[in-house]
Amino acid sequence: MTTVLDVDHLVVGAGAMGMAFADAVVEHADVRVALVDRRHAPGGHWLDAYPFVRLHQASSFYGVASTLLGTGQRQQDGPEQGLHERATQAQICAYYEAVLDALLHTGRVEFLPACEYAGDRTVVSLVSGERFTVPERCRIVDAHYLAPSIPSGTPPPFEVETGANVVPVNDLARLREAPREYVVAGAGKTATDACIWLLGHGVDPDRITWVRPRDPWMFDRAVIQPDPAVFVGMVADLMESARHATSAEDLFLRLEAAGVLLRIDREVMPTMAKAPTLARWELEQLRTIEHVVRLGHLDSVGPGRLTLTAGSVAVSHDALVVHCAASGLKYPPLVPVWSQDAITLQPIRAGFPCFGAALVGYVEATRDDEAQKNALCAPTPYGDSLTQWIRMTVLGSRSAAAATSADDVRRWASRVALNPVSVPAGYASDALDDARQRLATHAGPGMERLTRLC
Repeated sequence: MTTVLDVDHLVVGAGAMGMAFADAVVEHADVRVALVDRRHAPGGHWLDAYPFVRLHQASSFYGVASTLLGTGQRQQDGPEQGLHERATQAQICAYYEAVLDALLHTGRVEFLPACEYAGDRTVVSLVSGERFTVPERCRIVDAHYLAPSIPSGTPPPFEVETGANVVPVNDLARLREAPREYVVAGAGKTATDACIWLLGHGVDPDRITWVRPRDPWMFDRAVIQPDPAVFVGMVADLMESARHATSAEDLFLRLEAAGVLLRIDREVMPTMAKAPTLARWELEQLRTIEHVVRLGHLDSVGPGRLTLTAGSVAVSHDALVVHCAASGLKYPPLVPVWSQDAITLQPIRAGFPCFGAALVGYVEATRDDEAQKNALCAPTPYGDSLTQWIRMTVLGSRSAAAATSADDVRRWASRVALNPVSVPAGYASDALDDARQRLATHAGPGMERLTRLC
């Protein structure tokens, strides 16, 4: 059986970017939208994430434009007192259920769960086999182009020999017996979360071996906050550091000195710059783990042994290897957001994918000329290496400036909490005035230097 869906947009992927696009386009245009996802509910990879995960950034930077994630409040106690709240996995999934419910109640949105886009304007149910088609006028919106890979859905990128004990990070919360030793495999945010979780549950740091193929640079979470004085101040520090930098490495060291970036080991120059946020209390705990293996990537895990690119390491026979080594962020080539085949969602402002997807939804709703749309929404890549991070920063700055060159886009963006430089109504601060003045002084020379460095 085939059902024809009378819709104007078919959004493939009901994760963060797909939901942000659908929310914005429905709010600002009289259109009909169908959301399709392989999973049973909206929320994308958050449905499969490890249960102790939190957003690494403030909740208000995430979600959809029409509905704030969380309360927008600062934490009142705990190690991050004074910083803005960060949602848990359960809170994020519940939020997207509520957002979907609101979209469905408009009468202009349909949700096709447990379905897959088969191409050629056709969707197939993975449960019943029922087929759905959309008309020729319908725009296909690819919200899966940058979908991340996570450990629960990705086999370990190394051989697991018979007798070795390897689990995805999700299974840490389901242990029945404590091993003598934990081996955390991976160097990104998932690995840092796993280490913090183990330490927080009383595991002695000497019982943790951390396989870090590359050391990471991370933002100090205190400077990535939904307070315009703080965020603009961070950008001013970035540009001031950039204008004096002599190399990519020198730039990152200057940003560390300015309190913008963090590294775990002060004796090691990190080469990975995906740059999630990290709190200083987490940094202090991570530095207690002294058994760090830097012999490249894991090739294989056997009972009592780790074999890596540049050598091997002995571990306890019952060591539990925690797989945190999925690739995470994707780095496909940048493509125009609007093309003949699809609207391909990609970040616009560096580091804030939900804002980018909402911006694309707003521009799609308010304009017809696709050349103009692409001029307003130039895509930005994610960073990985130091030079890639610099390139991301340069392209993201240019893209943000291009988007807000249109008066209506600038007015819309100024009211959207997803936008890190939005200024709430009635907000006034001498610190913001100072940050803006410093940014005006350093932005031109800083961008020129960043462009040379990348």
